[in-house]
Amino acid sequence: MGRLFVGSCVALVATSVAFAIVGAVMFDLKGEFVLNNAQVGWIGGAALWGFAVSQVVFAPLCDTLGMRFLVRMAFLGHLGGAAILVFATGFETLFAGALVIAMANGLVEAACNPLVAALYPDNKTVKLNQFHVWFPGGIVLGGLAAYFLDGAGITSWQVKIGLIVVPTVVYGALLLRQRFPATEGVSSGVSVSEMFRATLQTPLMWLMLLCMAATASVELGPNRWLPAVLEASGMAGILVLVYISAIMAVMRYWAGPVVHRLSPTGILLASAVLSGAGLLWLSLGGATASVFAAATVFAVGVCYFWPTMLGFVSERIAKSGALGLGLMGTVGMAVVGLVTSPLMGNIADRAAHDDLAGDDGLAILVEARGALESESLRTPAAEGDDLRAALGLVTAVLERHQADGELPPVETANALRSVIESGSTSAAVGRAQAALGPAENRGGLISFRYLVPLCGVLALVFGLLYVRDRRRPS
Repeated sequence: MGRLFVGSCVALVATSVAFAIVGAVMFDLKGEFVLNNAQVGWIGGAALWGFAVSQVVFAPLCDTLGMRFLVRMAFLGHLGGAAILVFATGFETLFAGALVIAMANGLVEAACNPLVAALYPDNKTVKLNQFHVWFPGGIVLGGLAAYFLDGAGITSWQVKIGLIVVPTVVYGALLLRQRFPATEGVSSGVSVSEMFRATLQTPLMWLMLLCMAATASVELGPNRWLPAVLEASGMAGILVLVYISAIMAVMRYWAGPVVHRLSPTGILLASAVLSGAGLLWLSLGGATASVFAAATVFAVGVCYFWPTMLGFVSERIAKSGALGLGLMGTVGMAVVGLVTSPLMGNIADRAAHDDLAGDDGLAILVEARGALESESLRTPAAEGDDLRAALGLVTAVLERHQADGELPPVETANALRSVIESGSTSAAVGRAQAALGPAENRGGLISFRYLVPLCGVLALVFGLLYVRDRRRPS
């Protein structure tokens, strides 16, 4: 039992290291491949909704295929996805690599959530919280590793992606040859048809699926974007994510007393209120101390969301079994990956453009075009690809401005990004950096604010469930 639980925890570390590392390199990918925020949002989103694809396909088959089979597939997916990302050549291959890794992450949850429930049938909520310590715990490990690689002068994003392989090899050694117990559904004799009926014909299950979409969006949407948004302002965003994740890990480890004192619905109500307050505070930005204070409130708010939602379903709708747990994870990750993360990217693009669309942005582009034209003429053809690519983007934006009377959204930021990455020695590079960084920081922070109303809706729903629980006879 101990080795299976430890191996499951290490497998979850692999999923969270992948989450942290993809988040840590998003700013680098944006510059190197000249991606806009929406494209980055799709890459970050693929790292989430791919999880949902494998959950919805394999969670219902967990009883049939067996948990060990799913773990073996996850192992291959983590190795293969990391390799695709390392050798990526553009948006399409970056997207594909993130998707394969996310599908491996989904296989880990499809196998290990029912495994933990089967190992500890009388203490599910507490043990699921302790198991899920290792999602934020892995983010701490992966985030710190990425930060210290930067400090050591190893700035290659490919090396950072390679960190995913380390916990993958460890959990493979711990789990691939082990004998797994039967799932709770198999042990209790619940048929697949009964599991589907319990999942799909229970109104409470449908309510919890809607709530899972919202809680996952509140937790994972901002955490996915946080490093890139804060790095745009010059702050070490990965350290803020590590700080949030460390708080989450510690609080999940000591979930037992909290669960017994507040009850699952009480925890969810408090989480919704604190998450909304923390997100609103984070969206205001400010000095480093203010950001860390807001991150503290946010971390305390979101830390119990995911495992408590799973524990609630496992306890209140027990016959839903592996399908219920898998469907909860599917809905949460699918909504974040397909809706929340790209939507936050689009909001950030629009808000950032408001800061770039004025006369200053136009003046920077005009100055950059002149400098790039001059430098391109002086640079040998074999060495000036980045300069000429930047010149093409800047010229296209200025032509759009001449035709429409205004700078185009998205393309303007991309043109400035290409100037920064062009290798030009012009002063326009510094001016582009000075304009783009604050604009992207402000746009990202505004996208956080759009999630605050979800917390209000969650507080209402969980508050009603909490009151109902309190009124029940003991």
